[in-house]
Amino acid sequence: MPIKVQNDLPAKHILESENIFVMDEDRAQSQEIRPLRICILNLMPLKEDTELDILRVLSNFPIQTEITLMKVASHESTHTNASHLNKFYVTLDKIENEMFDGLIITGAPVEKMPFEEVEYWDELKEIMKWSETHVFSTFHICWGAQAGLYYHYGIRKVMLPKKLSGIYRNKVLHRKKMIMRGMDDYFYVPVSRYTGIDERAVRSNPELYVVAESVDPEEGGSYMILACSSRQIFITGHSEYDKYDLDKEYKRDMAKGLNPDIPVNYYTDDDPEKEPILSWRSTSNCTYTNWLNFVYQETPYDLKELKPVHYDSYVKDGDHFKERDTTLTFRKI
Repeated sequence: MPIKVQNDLPAKHILESENIFVMDEDRAQSQEIRPLRICILNLMPLKEDTELDILRVLSNFPIQTEITLMKVASHESTHTNASHLNKFYVTLDKIENEMFDGLIITGAPVEKMPFEEVEYWDELKEIMKWSETHVFSTFHICWGAQAGLYYHYGIRKVMLPKKLSGIYRNKVLHRKKMIMRGMDDYFYVPVSRYTGIDERAVRSNPELYVVAESVDPEEGGSYMILACSSRQIFITGHSEYDKYDLDKEYKRDMAKGLNPDIPVNYYTDDDPEKEPILSWRSTSNCTYTNWLNFVYQETPYDLKELKPVHYDSYVKDGDHFKERDTTLTFRKI
């Protein structure tokens, strides 16, 4: 996919060295097409690493995609150079009147905190509210998925006995959803989190649809959850992770004296001195390509015609769906 980014974004040069087609602003302007407009709300501390991970997995879609990087204004990042943030990132107030085909909300290392104690929680709620009317489909990752489920549907997170870290096996539950097309019956995904979600609340909510889950419920629970219109997607793992991301996290935690468990199903022979095994790249590519394909096929060509999310919302009726009462409003936290 020709990803359209700013000319001098550092990730552009790394992606080009990997033979990934990245289109700069000058070349994009010469093409008479409407690209998909994808906004990435990057809540991770190492923003440049996350940029690279996400742009890499978006690179397999054949349609030109214009990327906007967003940050929160109410938190000052201490792990990314301020000049990088000022040059390449925008805040909501700069784009609040614009419309987007897709929004990605990343994870964040704040999962042990109650949502209301997170410094930028009020701003994140404002962004998620904005997404309902200005974005066709929002893709929530890990803590971003927990935050989205809590804000939109009142689903609470739960502390786990210990950190889940490693590559976990999942199974497809509902293959007919577009985002599941081409997926193997069983697939692997990186997980790195201390918290889970209230599984009973998810599965009893008629507006939510679990399409993939961990083979062992004790290990991961629901992996991919859709609002039944597929315009809100919640992913509890990190399929966008690079081969060495879990390795970096493990060694960082070791250096902090946290005595972490070795990430499961990750290192050759479960030996941290040996090479990690990359076992999820095809799954990741399939997931993100399916999402972009859904967005491309369903978003109005003129984004001004975009309807709010609840107009396309459905509820489960047994194994079928029926239109949601659009006079109702989402429950907000």
